[in-house]
Amino acid sequence: MSKLIAAALQMRSGTEPEANADAFEALVREAAGKGAQYVQSPEMTGVMVRSRDDLLERITGERGALVIDRARALADELSIFVHLGSTAVALDDGRVANRAFLFAPGGALVTTYDKLHMFDVDLDNGESWRESATYAAGERAVVADLPFGRLGFAICYDMRFPQLFRAQALAEAQVLTAPAAFTRQTGEAHWHVLLRARAIENGAFMIAAGQGGLHEDGRETYGHSLIVDPWGRVLAEIDGNEPGIAMAELDLDAVAAARGKIPNLKNARDFSVARVSGGGAAERKAS
Repeated sequence: MSKLIAAALQMRSGTEPEANADAFEALVREAAGKGAQYVQSPEMTGVMVRSRDDLLERITGERGALVIDRARALADELSIFVHLGSTAVALDDGRVANRAFLFAPGGALVTTYDKLHMFDVDLDNGESWRESATYAAGERAVVADLPFGRLGFAICYDMRFPQLFRAQALAEAQVLTAPAAFTRQTGEAHWHVLLRARAIENGAFMIAAGQGGLHEDGRETYGHSLIVDPWGRVLAEIDGNEPGIAMAELDLDAVAAARGKIPNLKNARDFSVARVSGGGAAERKAS
């Protein structure tokens, strides 16, 4: 199985888990009806709540989480891979995991992945985020061996850390993923270039399902869910921030072709960094 029909779902998740689970299910069913074999939803599919206290009131552990149960049931019923891009999961220590889930056809859990890098930033427009105040950072990268190939996992801010994707590519990942809830400001500046760069430099497909639009908790996300090929070409994109589906057929043979043309994974060399000072250099005057 060297070809895969993939779908990236664009959502506008709100503060109520049941409404979000219903919207997620409707998009999964629509994508499967169009032939998708692998479906990915955005970061924070299950609930989008900025206040820590309000978030904790709305979430559970893995057991009993509505959107997780819905993803498992849909994978079983529709016989597709369902990649729940992430949802908030309550941990025993009072913190929260930003956790992705992949379910196989039949509903079996393939793996989970917890977001590694916390979005602790202060943006130009006064927007400030401290994910580490609520979320526990993950400790491991994940690559899953699947019938169509190897799939690497990441979530949103992770895409700014190329070493994560390089490690996955060296572990022979052919499809990279970055489901996200990218802010509108940073998305306008960096979304396309980051995702295309991660695909190009690793010779891999990139699938990034995004949240889009103005959410009930006041945040605004960029949308523009993308599927990019190993040469950096955009195969599918939702042009805007409205909910919808981006779909494309992925020919996994293109990965070997791209890595054969530009074998940078093989050509990389270890090196040291020499830090030198020019402060004592004599000034040369022009004659």
